[in-house]
Amino acid sequence: MNVAGMLDLLHDNIRGVIVCADERVNTLWEINDMTKKNAFYAQSGGVTAVINASACGVIETARTHKDKIGKIYAGRNGIIGALTEDLIDTSKDSARAIAALRHTPSGAFGSCRYKLKSLDDNRAEYERLIEVFSAHNIGYFFYNGGGDSADTCLKVSQISKSLGYPIQAIHIPKTVDNDLPITDNCPGFGSVAKYIAVSIREAAFDVASMAKTSTKIFVMEVMGRHAGWIAAAGGLAAENVGDAPQIILFPEVAFNERKFMARVKQVVDECGYCAIVVSEGVRYKNGTFLAESDARDVFGHSQLGGVAPMVAQMIQAKHGYKYHWAVADYLQRAARHIASKTDVEQAYAVGKAAVEMALKGKNAVMPAIKRISSKPYKWKISEARLTRVANVEKMMPRNYISKDGFHITPRCRHYLQPLIQGEDYPPFKNGLPQYVTLKNVAVKKKLDKPFKVK
Repeated sequence: MNVAGMLDLLHDNIRGVIVCADERVNTLWEINDMTKKNAFYAQSGGVTAVINASACGVIETARTHKDKIGKIYAGRNGIIGALTEDLIDTSKDSARAIAALRHTPSGAFGSCRYKLKSLDDNRAEYERLIEVFSAHNIGYFFYNGGGDSADTCLKVSQISKSLGYPIQAIHIPKTVDNDLPITDNCPGFGSVAKYIAVSIREAAFDVASMAKTSTKIFVMEVMGRHAGWIAAAGGLAAENVGDAPQIILFPEVAFNERKFMARVKQVVDECGYCAIVVSEGVRYKNGTFLAESDARDVFGHSQLGGVAPMVAQMIQAKHGYKYHWAVADYLQRAARHIASKTDVEQAYAVGKAAVEMALKGKNAVMPAIKRISSKPYKWKISEARLTRVANVEKMMPRNYISKDGFHITPRCRHYLQPLIQGEDYPPFKNGLPQYVTLKNVAVKKKLDKPFKVK
């Protein structure tokens, strides 16, 4: 063999050793990686302007604990993504893209309205979850949502005891309705509150300028099926006597048409116009919603909407005033451009805390916001057990509503005011906010058997 041939043989042997070494390294990495549990994160229920800030908190924090947490998967469309093994590999998105979630509204991974039945009623769902979790080595479950989502998270946490699969389930609070118990307030609410207060103030300036010869009534409908927190937030715009909104209609106060009409006339006589914030959940004394339809959502709730035009038309029929009305609807919960800085910070903080709680071995808990003081506003993260959170609604205290039932009290203002403080504008380009759309690369399925969500 000549010198060139000997060199080629030597090169092949060295390359073979390197390849074998690489294969051994890869094998060792896979073995080591399997000793770390992967995490599953999902978004549930109606989305908010800051729910993605919580997602950012979860993913960024988990990425700093690579020694304890493997992959961070997201469920496409909430718990449905887990049931159908439709997982998203968040590692395919850059640190810059994940950071941009902090200023992007809506649900980056898709949400759902789906509530797990009890283990006795649908054991197949829980067995399916175990199959998916086991196939993808998932040991951490983070579910970002409201009261029904807390219930789902609690049920998942019970898999460990009931079916023998180790899983740590942490609920991450989110709801514009602000009706979760234990926590001082709910991430998502502060930004909606700010949007509603700003919107009713701006609209009222418009109405006041036209009232002499044109529109005298403006009605704005806001979300809130049972709790009037969002409607109450509109009251923040009324800093002085006579300021709009002059009337607020709460779900907690039975609607009395006679008293309402008298109050409307009084306001128009005194101010020249009347701006009204009405919650979609306003109801009569017998419990019937003013704007209830026969349609039901997946949780059996009546579909609401349309109370603003109904109230406006009532006023015209009684007093003959010209009116305009608006329904804030999705605009109120998608308005990231005017989000509360406090809300953004708290949304990120509960996502971060959820991961830290999981790493401490916690299960069936929720990071909650605890108010230390209102002036100056100080808060910290505490811990709430899901057994005290799931399926429990926090209503507006009666002492937050004025005696006549048409406005908020100083005590309510004292509670609400800190939650809308500060601005956290997203980056703008060409006059428009710049939001991120993630790649949402699907994880390869490992189970042959499909699962149909009913």
